[in-house]
Amino acid sequence: MSDTSARLLRLLSLLQVPRSWPGSELARRLAVTGRTVRRDVDRLRELGYPVEAAVGVAGGYRLVAGTAMPPLLLEDDEAVAVAVGLRTAAGQAITGMDEAAVRALTKLEAVLPRRLRRRVSSIGAATELSPDPLGPSIDPAILTELATAITRAVRLHFGYRSGAGRRSERRVEPRRLVVAQRRWYLLAFDLDRQDWRVFRVDRVSSPRETAAPIAPRPLPADDVAKYVTERLQEPVPVYRAVATLRLPAPAARGRLGAGAGDFEPLDPTSCRYRSRPDTLEWIVSRLLLLNCEFQVHDPPELIAYLRQVAVRVRRSTPLGPGDHAAAAEEDD
Repeated sequence: MSDTSARLLRLLSLLQVPRSWPGSELARRLAVTGRTVRRDVDRLRELGYPVEAAVGVAGGYRLVAGTAMPPLLLEDDEAVAVAVGLRTAAGQAITGMDEAAVRALTKLEAVLPRRLRRRVSSIGAATELSPDPLGPSIDPAILTELATAITRAVRLHFGYRSGAGRRSERRVEPRRLVVAQRRWYLLAFDLDRQDWRVFRVDRVSSPRETAAPIAPRPLPADDVAKYVTERLQEPVPVYRAVATLRLPAPAARGRLGAGAGDFEPLDPTSCRYRSRPDTLEWIVSRLLLLNCEFQVHDPPELIAYLRQVAVRVRRSTPLGPGDHAAAAEEDD
């Protein structure tokens, strides 16, 4: 390649950066005169590259966005960085991304100069990637849909499955995608809960954009990645339940196990149960496993959660012809 052709490629590479380049800075970068820069810009225009020039303090040369580029216009370190990134992407937890990364890497290495191919091969030979990612697989279509909604700054609706398996519909204002602890997370403002929430992308289903723009509200923190990581590290709240069980203490202890808590006999047919510290979901599941009537006295959070569970159970179980009267008596 001649010096002129190499310089043109170098100039075109610089102009791909989305900014205006003063002629003096281009001349310094290319180690040529300002006249040579102007002549090279004219050559690029003759080749069909729309290079714009603006005068004034903030003026300079810039390439019109969306212009098609030649097959490879990367600096040596940029080409190696892209190749290494593609090799790493082959081990990421995005469904189909490993195959796409391999295809892209094959195309890239086909046009790399020999000296760069040796560098990339050396890095590849010295690097081991886990074939089984620790994080769950991500549907790239869902990831793209979330990213598009963030870019367009519009509201998003999607189905979501909690860690306990509960499904719900969420209406959010999506703001950022964050990779933390080998998982993808969506930071969004939950419109129903009026608060910031962090959603695991692998639990998102059927995302749908709306035409409604997001509100101009500030992010919950300047460092979004740090904020999401700290939210993930927050301890799960635990509670101690106090309840009266319509079950003899020995029978309750036998059903739940001695390690579940303390069972104080009240009479031959009932006992007072004080649970070990645990999550609301786990306490409720244990109470239901007892298969007996019970009354919760404390904490208030457990009482409220049980009422939510009761509403969901009632909605999921249609009443028969003879059940309406019983339901009315319970409401009274």
